[in-house]
This record gives sequence, structure tokens and C-alpha cells, in this order.
Amino acid sequence: MGPLMIDVEGLTLTNEDIKRIQHPKVGGLILFTRNYQDTHQLKALTDSIRNIRGHDFLIAVDHEGGRVQRFRDGFTTIPAMRKLGEIWDQDSTKANHLAFLIGQIIATELRVFDIDFSFTPVLDIDYSESTVIRDRALHANIKAIKELAAHLLDGLKEGGMHAVGKHFPGHGYIREDSHLSISEDTRTLHEIESKDMSIFLSLIEHGLNALMPSHVLYSAADNLPAGFSKFWLKNQLREKFKFKGAIFSDDMSMKGAILGSEMKDRVLKALEAGCDMVLLCNSPHLVDKVLSQLNWSISKESLERLRSMKGSKDPALALKMTQEKGFKEMTSQIMAM
Repeated sequence: MGPLMIDVEGLTLTNEDIKRIQHPKVGGLILFTRNYQDTHQLKALTDSIRNIRGHDFLIAVDHEGGRVQRFRDGFTTIPAMRKLGEIWDQDSTKANHLAFLIGQIIATELRVFDIDFSFTPVLDIDYSESTVIRDRALHANIKAIKELAAHLLDGLKEGGMHAVGKHFPGHGYIREDSHLSISEDTRTLHEIESKDMSIFLSLIEHGLNALMPSHVLYSAADNLPAGFSKFWLKNQLREKFKFKGAIFSDDMSMKGAILGSEMKDRVLKALEAGCDMVLLCNSPHLVDKVLSQLNWSISKESLERLRSMKGSKDPALALKMTQEKGFKEMTSQIMAM
């Protein structure tokens, strides 16, 4: 298993896709909306990936719900996470139950296609400022986020998946979209710790198995964006929080990830800072360049952390579950939200 997670161009694998997937520095693949036509096509695509790299290879997707749900036709429509927060305000017990069901549905439906995990949930606080987080956040209330996210994690595990909490140490405060620009959060470390980071710590204690750092620069704490920072990933996550799980970078092609001119240098900086696997998407020519230039030996510890992200429910069993009456009743509850 290599340290890079890449993407593919379309609905089927091209010869160029196959060459990249076969490269020993590639350890995973993330799917997007452009890779989905229907359930039959998706099954054929993931089967072809498994035929090339086997079952140690990681396959992932962004399947949060709301505007970030890559597969729709043939899948349960998951509402934006803010909807859970709105229900929590009226009935926290009901909202927590629905969060569990959403996690279980997401995991079970994705496991049918041998997808290992989704990059979810968003653990950012809704400060009503961020242009990219907005209704992806569960709530503005820290207690609500901790409760809802814990139940979502439990549901994902019930469905055979681990969660990936994002975007450490918190992306909700800043207005800018780090996909489009370099973003700076000027708050003190104490304020970030007492608010945003407390959510991540709570979920780590609850069993969160993986995290994705943001590309935000928290200038009062360090001079590098979190995903490139040893302070955030090693000092805070590994040493202070005792986090033992996997760390996945956000996409290196995002504007917020610009650190010098060479993509190889960005990838290497993220790995040296403490990322176990680095995402490089939407830039196949840059993937080829990095694969030819990157010199990195993945550690035994990183391999163990990444292997722990494998989906645990057999796809055939997941398919059987989706066809049962009880599962259809669960999806009906979510569709009625």
C-alpha cells in the first residue's frame, strides 16, 4: 500500500488509470460524481479496481449527504447534516437516533460496492461564516455536534465502516473556501482548543479511527496550514490527543494547499508532517509527475493505520441487508426528514 490516494477519469478505467492504480506508491482511490452512472456501472468499476489491486487497496468517497453526496440514483438521499441539528433542537433523542440510522445506511449501501469508507462526518462548528461548510455542519452548538457525530459514528460502524472526522482542528470559523483560496484563522490556540478541538477530542475518545486536517492556516499557533504542520498533526493529534488512527490529507490540488511550486514538495511536506495518506485529485498529469518523483517509504505504523480503514461488512451481506424490510423502513425514516 502506497501513500497516495488518487482518482480516475470516468465511468470505466482507461489505460492511464490502470497504470496509475498499479503503481506501488498508490494505496487508495477516491470516487466522484463523474465516476457514477448507476449501481451496475459502479459495481463493475469497483470490481475492476479490485481485480487490479486486490482487497488491501482502499476505495473511498465523499458521501456526507446534502450537497456532498456523490452517488444519488439507487442510493438513499441523505439530507444535509444541518437537518439533524434542527431536529436536535426540538428532540435530541430523535435526532441522535436518526444520526445513527444515517451512518448505518451510508455504510451499508456503500459496502454493497466494496467501498471501504466515506470521508464523513464534518465536525466543524457552524459559525454561519464559512462559504464551504455551511449546512454540512451538524450545528453551532458543541454539545449537539458531539452527540450527533458520536451516534453517526456508531451507525457507520454498525454498517461496516470507520468514519473520517474533518476538518481538524476546525474549518467552520473562516469565510473563505480553502478549495479556492489560501485561508487564515487568526484566533488564539486557546479559543480553538476550547471550542473546535474539543469536538475532535470527544470523538477520538468515542473511537474515531481517522481524521482529515484542513488546509487552513491557524496563524496564532503555527506558520503552516494544518495539513502540512507537525505542530497540529504530531504535537497536538499524536502526542497531546494520543490519536492512534489514520490521518488523510485534504486534496493537494486545492488552492489552500499551495506551498511552493512543485506538487511533489506539497505531498512530501504533508507526509513529513504526519499524514499517513495524501489525496491528489483532479490533476492526472500531476499524479504522474509525483509518482515519478516522490521518494517516500511508508512506515509500518502508517500501514497498520491505513489497513484498519478497510470496510468490515461483506458486500454480499450488505446487499442482502439493503433488501430486507427493516432496512427499507430505516431509509423511509431518513427520506421523511
